[in-house]
Amino acid sequence: MALLDPKAILKLESMAVKAKCIVEGALTGMHRAKLRGSSVEFAEHKEYTRGDEIRHIDWKVLGKADRYYIKQFEQESELTCYLVVDASGSMSYQGKGVSKQTYACHLAAALAYLLIGQQDRVGIRVFGDGENDRFAPPRAKPTHLRTILNILEETESKTNSGDESLSTVLESVAEQARRRRGLVIILSDLFDSDKQPIKVMQHLRARGHDTVLFHLLDRDELDFPFDGLSVFESLENDDKVLVDPASIRSLYKKRIEDFIDSSREQCLQAGIEYHLAVTDQPFETTLMNFLAGRLGMAGARASGQTGRPSR
Repeated sequence: MALLDPKAILKLESMAVKAKCIVEGALTGMHRAKLRGSSVEFAEHKEYTRGDEIRHIDWKVLGKADRYYIKQFEQESELTCYLVVDASGSMSYQGKGVSKQTYACHLAAALAYLLIGQQDRVGIRVFGDGENDRFAPPRAKPTHLRTILNILEETESKTNSGDESLSTVLESVAEQARRRRGLVIILSDLFDSDKQPIKVMQHLRARGHDTVLFHLLDRDELDFPFDGLSVFESLENDDKVLVDPASIRSLYKKRIEDFIDSSREQCLQAGIEYHLAVTDQPFETTLMNFLAGRLGMAGARASGQTGRPSR
């Protein structure tokens, strides 16, 4: 299956079809590797007795001890995931590809489709202007996927001008998830007025939540390809500024690179998984990068290795 660019995905009929297409494209690209959502931690060995699961026999131990032992596991439970989708004004920017908001909605739909397909519990929090925020608590039922996809379809169709703080929303998610550790996936451009979102993500990580950031940016925000005297208007308030792009391009590109590098480094130091996702990149590619990291982490745990996976 050839990778589809974001504009091609938009031509598909429904969010469910789009999500399925993105997931299948990613899994095909990874030779249909399976992402395990369940938390399974090896505890100890016990000698095999009649009735034990044969699939848990440790064949390596058999080769060394010439006796049958099975692996015992401390916990095997469904994963609880919170999808946090930024729909503030800055996310509506659209260059030559799709808007950051559209990209976030389709990627979140694919993640929900994948996780609920594994019987994992998924909840969603969409925020932007405080008035059109949406929330659905974590559930694993197939019918719940339809609820999440409906929320994302509504979000994609609206253009917000708000500047609701990601930090405040993440603090709310932390409160909702306080009784059960889980996976928190954030999709945002990190253009936050209080400049504290990564600090709050660090708090989530410190509380034991597996935390993932998809840092969404438009290609224009990286390359600043504008020419001629231009008026730049804020998408979150009434601010306007008249600028000659050529005169500030070098400084702008240096600052955006510093912003990305700083965000990535802060995440790395805190154990937060960081993915830069540019909106002209196929959804499947972004999802494949995420799945590769997940599978790499699972493989490291299984082989007894420690340390963070490469980004």
